[in-house]
Amino acid sequence: MSADPPPRFAVLRNRDFTLFLAARFLATLAVQMQTVAVGWQVYEVTRDPLDLGLIGLSQFLPFVLLILPAGHMADSRDRRRIITLCFALECVCALLLLALAARGLHSAAPVFAVMVLFGIARAFAMPTGQALLPNLVSREQFGTAVALNSSTWQVATIAGPALGGVVYLSGAPVVYGTVAALLALAVLFTLMVRRGGERTATTETPGLHTLLSGLRFVWSRRPVLGAISLDLFAVLFGGATALLPVYAADVLHVGPGGLGLLRTAPGAGAALCGLAIGILPISRHVGRWMFGGVVAFGIATVVFGVSTSFWLSVAALTLMGAGDMVSVYIRHLLVQLETPDAIRGRVSAVNAVFIGASNELGEFESGLTAAWFGTVPAVIVGGCATLLVAGAWSRLFPELRLMDRFPGSGS
Repeated sequence: MSADPPPRFAVLRNRDFTLFLAARFLATLAVQMQTVAVGWQVYEVTRDPLDLGLIGLSQFLPFVLLILPAGHMADSRDRRRIITLCFALECVCALLLLALAARGLHSAAPVFAVMVLFGIARAFAMPTGQALLPNLVSREQFGTAVALNSSTWQVATIAGPALGGVVYLSGAPVVYGTVAALLALAVLFTLMVRRGGERTATTETPGLHTLLSGLRFVWSRRPVLGAISLDLFAVLFGGATALLPVYAADVLHVGPGGLGLLRTAPGAGAALCGLAIGILPISRHVGRWMFGGVVAFGIATVVFGVSTSFWLSVAALTLMGAGDMVSVYIRHLLVQLETPDAIRGRVSAVNAVFIGASNELGEFESGLTAAWFGTVPAVIVGGCATLLVAGAWSRLFPELRLMDRFPGSGS
């Protein structure tokens, strides 16, 4: 009797894909642990919610400045080696945070400097990682590879914050040391990847025209533009995760362990939603699902903002993650189905700009508005703004709202 795995898991026999999957899982787990530690440590030192926003801004500025050149590099250089160098730089950042924590942190400024380096690494890692995946597997296995890649990312997103919060009870240096070790393993695994380094020779002359080709591609396809811009503004205004240390310490009074669970909740919601989508894929009424996910995200943000119950807050964050997962799923498929491999890095870079802006810039916006008129009002107003964005985008991009099937899926 054959013991072969089901066809849907046959892609795991692909050594290079499995190594890449393991490396990305470890790196994501490490980054999630680091995020909890940095946020808690900075707020513990300064007690200023604006500093939590500045953590995001310090990552976003180098990210947005370098992301387009990073996309071009992903289309013209060995993608495997770029990913390896990015993980190595992230490991250096963890070691620097370890040194700062061991010496004793008295100001947030050194942490901001390290986060700038971390933003540089992310600028090159995001488009390169998205562009590398199709080079590691056959076209027939690509759908399964994307699903496994997304699932392992969600598992890391769930486990990382909780693990970071628990380990933080032993001190920030222990967290940063663990993060550095995980990233070192990620570097080792990517060094072992053999395929995916070959690049098709290009006759394009490097310059502004070449760098902006991904942006022109996205601009020419309104459903894609509408999907990624909707996600940008929804998360930009509705992102409350930067303020979780404030809620954990001053509103819910649950400490670093509770902070880890709060950060875990959105990932848990996204993972459960991703599992449901994997069993019953979204194939009809794509536009309605997209806008429905954003509306659910906005409503859940308002509920989280007004909540003083820990478990209600966890439930609201879980719903936020589920709504965001629907948006991520639809956006990812739209981009992948529309983009040729020759410019996948540059289009992925544009997509990464929107993702990075919604996350890091959203964290800065949350911290800034919280400093202006209070943490709870800032979150509530952000959730209401997300709902307004959903209504506006349904009118600005009717072709997205009315989209029934994904491109190329047939009638």
